[in-house]
Amino acid sequence: MKRERILIVEDEQAVARGLEYALKAEGFEVYWARTGMQALDLMRREQPDLITLDLRLPDVSGYDVCRALRGEAHRQPILMLTAKDEELDKVLGLELGADDYVVKPYSLREVISRIRALLRRAYGELAVQAEDEIQRFNGLEIDLTRLEVRRDGVVIDLTPTEYRLLRYLSARVNVPVSRSGLLEAIWGYESDVNSDRTVDVHIRHLRQKIERDPANPRQIVTVRGVGYKFQG
Repeated sequence: MKRERILIVEDEQAVARGLEYALKAEGFEVYWARTGMQALDLMRREQPDLITLDLRLPDVSGYDVCRALRGEAHRQPILMLTAKDEELDKVLGLELGADDYVVKPYSLREVISRIRALLRRAYGELAVQAEDEIQRFNGLEIDLTRLEVRRDGVVIDLTPTEYRLLRYLSARVNVPVSRSGLLEAIWGYESDVNSDRTVDVHIRHLRQKIERDPANPRQIVTVRGVGYKFQG
C-alpha cells in the first residue's frame, strides 16, 4: 500500500524533527525543507500529497511559497502553520490558497488530525466515484466522473477543498447551509468565531472562480444570519 507523503516546510530544526517523528510514527513518508526555495524544488520533484507550511522562513515567506505553488497549479492541500494567533496571518494565507491553518504552539495530535482530514477529503472521498454524471447549472458544469468544473466549456482550476465545497453546496440546491455545517462537512471540525472566517474566505475564492460577476454572485449566495446556499 502506497504511503502518503508529507512535505514539512519549517526552518526550526527542533520543530521540524518533532513533527517528522510524529508523522513517520503514523506511517507517513516525510520530506523536510528548511527554506521556501527548497520547498518549491522538493514539491516539483517529489509531488508530495500534502504540505505543512510555516509562514516564517529565512529566504522567502510562506505566503510567497503558497502563491507560487498555486500559481504553478499544484492542487495538493496546504496546511498553514502560523506562529501568531492573528487574523491577518490566517486570512492572508487562506486568500493565497491554503486549505486550513493551525496556530503555534500546536499539539502534534491536532496537526495530525488536520492532516488526515485534509488527505481524506482531497483523495479518499473524492477519489471514489460511483456516479457517471455531469451536473449543469446555467453554464456551470460539475463533472462528477472527471472531478472537473467548467464554466461555458472552460475548465476552472479548483483546489480539492474548493471542489468539495462546491459539490457539497450544489448537491443541496436552494437549501441554506450554516458555516458550522460547512466546517463539519468539509474540514471535519466544529465551528468557532475564527474558523468561520475559513469558510468565508473559501466561499469568496469559489465565487471569484465560478461566478460571472463575483461582486454580485448569483449561484453561491449569502443567507443572512445563516450561511450560504447554492442556486441553480
